[in-house]
Amino acid sequence: MTPLQRPTDLADQEYLTEEELAARQDEVAERSSLDNRPRTETGAYNEFWMERGSLNRRTSLVIDPPNGRLPALTEPEQFRQTQRTDSYIQARFDSWLDFNKLDRCITRGLPGAMMPGFYNHNYQIVQSEDHVVILVEMIHDARIIPLDGRGAPDPQLRQWLGASRGRWDGDTLVIETTNFNDKITGRGGTTFGGSEHLTVVERITRLSEDTIDYEITVTDPTVWTEPFTVSTPMSAMDEGVWEYACHEGNYALPNILSGARAEEREAAGQQQ
Repeated sequence: MTPLQRPTDLADQEYLTEEELAARQDEVAERSSLDNRPRTETGAYNEFWMERGSLNRRTSLVIDPPNGRLPALTEPEQFRQTQRTDSYIQARFDSWLDFNKLDRCITRGLPGAMMPGFYNHNYQIVQSEDHVVILVEMIHDARIIPLDGRGAPDPQLRQWLGASRGRWDGDTLVIETTNFNDKITGRGGTTFGGSEHLTVVERITRLSEDTIDYEITVTDPTVWTEPFTVSTPMSAMDEGVWEYACHEGNYALPNILSGARAEEREAAGQQQ
């Protein structure tokens, strides 16, 4: 419900008043409801499937820069974005490689995997003496984070979610992640990552029995003109996470590809 970036109508307002919070809660729920959208998509979800949560008093999840907006992309990255072709940008379906990494059930990357969204954006955190594991329900990523002081792996080893190393700063767990690959090309929203130069620092602090303060700082000088920090408070659930069987019964990819081939044959026949 709380947007990643601050809405333009709230300008430099960091927090909502209690009155604004109450008024905006219903307004945002009404505006975002899938039940109120034209039913033009085949098999699209309705609001029954969504997990909206509720607004918090912050006007954006981005807390730094102070304007609540993501920093500008670098000029080289702006050009790279104009060259992107995937299923979230244009209807080009030459092969399965044209589909977004989320559509292909690979990962949402970092910071994407730790961002709230529409459904299944839940986490199970398991702690032992020398490791913490964060199980991400969406696309079933499991982040295994050593706490034993080991360094980062060889720079040539690149991974979808990078290599995470944790340490304690008082009661706060600090996780630094490096060694990313450059295969997540989305720069905001659901599938969200950086380049091989990306560094992510997370700070996780338990505030109470059922509340965690979670902050994530993203730095990639080849993608964004400055670092940014996002705050997403986490609340305890009454039940565990569910299995995310992403491709079970998923006919979308073969059907979209076969439909594209059928359209091509039809177009070729018309040209003849």
